Amino acid sequence: MTQRIAILGGGQLARMSAAAAYRLGCEVGIVARPGDDSPALLLATERFVGDWSSPALLDAVAACADVVLLENEFIAPDILRYLEATGKCQVVPSSQTIALVQDKFFQKTALAQAGLPVPRFTAVDTPDDVLAASHRFGLPLVLKCRTNGYDGYGNELIRGTADIAPAFEKLLRRGSPLMVEEFIPFTKELAVMAVRNQRGEEVIYPVVETIQHAHVCHTVLAPAAVSETTAANVTTLARQVLEAIHGTGIFGIELFLLNDGEVLINEIAPRPHNSGHYTIEACETSQFENHIRAGLNLPLGSPRMRTPVAVMVNLLSGFEAPAQPTGLETALQVPGVTVHLYGKKASRPGRKMGHVTALGADLVETRERALRAARAIAI
Repeated sequence: MTQRIAILGGGQLARMSAAAAYRLGCEVGIVARPGDDSPALLLATERFVGDWSSPALLDAVAACADVVLLENEFIAPDILRYLEATGKCQVVPSSQTIALVQDKFFQKTALAQAGLPVPRFTAVDTPDDVLAASHRFGLPLVLKCRTNGYDGYGNELIRGTADIAPAFEKLLRRGSPLMVEEFIPFTKELAVMAVRNQRGEEVIYPVVETIQHAHVCHTVLAPAAVSETTAANVTTLARQVLEAIHGTGIFGIELFLLNDGEVLINEIAPRPHNSGHYTIEACETSQFENHIRAGLNLPLGSPRMRTPVAVMVNLLSGFEAPAQPTGLETALQVPGVTVHLYGKKASRPGRKMGHVTALGADLVETRERALRAARAIAI
């Protein structure tokens, strides 16, 4: 019998997940909001566009899906609970997990209670609370929105006490409660994809290094140039994270590597993650296929890399205009490079419009090819 999947969200992660689902013979419904630029709708066998809090829309989704997967973590747990309560579909990850990780304060609390290493943190309700935290944690300090923050949106670095009031006022306008974390002087930012199905089978992908430009992931180096001890530590932490959040599905886990070799967990994303895009070409089973396999409770595929080195570079827009890619022909002439364009209709500064992945044997040379192809494309 054909398996029916619905994905909440219509962006590039849903688009690449849908492509993986079709290879396994699935039907895919895409759930999008009116007016969203939703490139995944082009790949949908069923389209659900409307108010996600509408019982009528949710009933229609539940009736047409065996499993509901997520493209992002910004979906109210009540919506997921409603779908679960219909008894018609499985939701992966569960509403319980999303309630734990969606709010970064609750997420950090769950990890800390499980004994996992995280930066020191506390919730704050007023600028005076931030000032008190600066006395405990020192300066600089990171002020964060607890929900709806991504790609640097919702974070402010507080270097001195004069920064507290304007930063607090700016983030409060985003409509989220706030928290602060101690500033971590890391040597590298690391990430790892972790997958678990309902049978309890787990797969941990290679540890990668992520390089940010203006708080947005720009380059991913796979595998990360870290010691075997560090890589093993991160893999162990990834398994412990899944346990701490009762996680089923796929999760992107971001971490800080400190100068003394200590590793701290930064954030968890309960979905496919930008740091895992390299897996499409570089691994025996992509993060997107294992996203689908975990949702359907199928055996998980091997995360082993097919190539010694892979480098992924995001194609970030630098301006606001209708999306009109140029330079594709030049980029496609770079050997050993695969180009992914997401089909978004509008460009805006810092928006992810696509990515390129280069495979090779030498990190320096492979990175040079990836960057050469990425620089050729403007969107």
